[in-house]
Amino acid sequence: MTSSNPSQPVLASAARSVLVRRRIRDHVVNTPLLKSCAVLPDNTELYFKAENFQTTGSFKLRGAMAKLTSLQLDRPLITASSGNHGIACSHAAQITGHQLTVVLPETVAPAKLAKVKSFGTEVILHGAESGLAETHARSLAASGEYVYVSPYNDAEVIAGQGSIGLELLEQLPHIDNVFIAMGGGGLISGIGAVLKSFLPGCRIIGVSASNSASLAASITAGHVVETEHLDTLADGIAGGVDDGSITLALATEVIDRVVHCDEEEIVSALRTLAWTEKQIVEGAAGLALAGYLADQKEYEGQANVVVLCGANFDKAALMQAIAS
Repeated sequence: MTSSNPSQPVLASAARSVLVRRRIRDHVVNTPLLKSCAVLPDNTELYFKAENFQTTGSFKLRGAMAKLTSLQLDRPLITASSGNHGIACSHAAQITGHQLTVVLPETVAPAKLAKVKSFGTEVILHGAESGLAETHARSLAASGEYVYVSPYNDAEVIAGQGSIGLELLEQLPHIDNVFIAMGGGGLISGIGAVLKSFLPGCRIIGVSASNSASLAASITAGHVVETEHLDTLADGIAGGVDDGSITLALATEVIDRVVHCDEEEIVSALRTLAWTEKQIVEGAAGLALAGYLADQKEYEGQANVVVLCGANFDKAALMQAIAS
């Protein structure tokens, strides 16, 4: 269980989110908080923070805008992504005027690859998963030709994602539990820092895909560890964590519980979202709901929020998953 007294780094991240939100608010959508259509036990509330309605289709635009608006235009930028961060940075670069290259894994979902290319962004395909793409992007940046923009290991990016937490505080007066898919840790660290600073009684539930669980393993170990990365429908959170990542310490402090979900649970959650909630989302968003569904009796009588992190799905893969 996390401490009721947030550390200075957590408080500082929350304060940065407040400042960043003012800077990016004209370029991002204040996304709706939707009440579940499901029949729930008495006094149980379930809401969805619909980042699937965000411009570019995912929460990543918040962090991308936060970072790019903090950078000068004197050097080109390079980043790595499983797709959503690359789309977001491409959109942000059109607004800020930065020259951008995005390194994507060779396994990137075709729809995400096409979206990145639609902005005219230079694309490099490298490696079988996003961790290898990140390593390659950082090696190119080491030459000094580029400024590297991390998808998660950056204070500005984390603060941008934290703006979701600020919106939640305005949209719901009391929140007991928030369920967030875990990737590199930028989303859960940002939201968690804000909520633990302003609403310390709120529990942050990190949901990890069993097939790609580096952050969860790193939290358990107390340092960054590498794990095997298998194919997962939650491709938006797949990949490793940078050595020395600032997200590890933040995530370790703000996360109250980690839930592991397998591919069958993700599929079941995607079907629930499609057929009960009428929301077509990507696998990482389904992962967050899977964390709630895995032990929903524990959350009865409480106010629960599931963060739907995005909707940039591969059409063929999603159709196969949600077909009943």
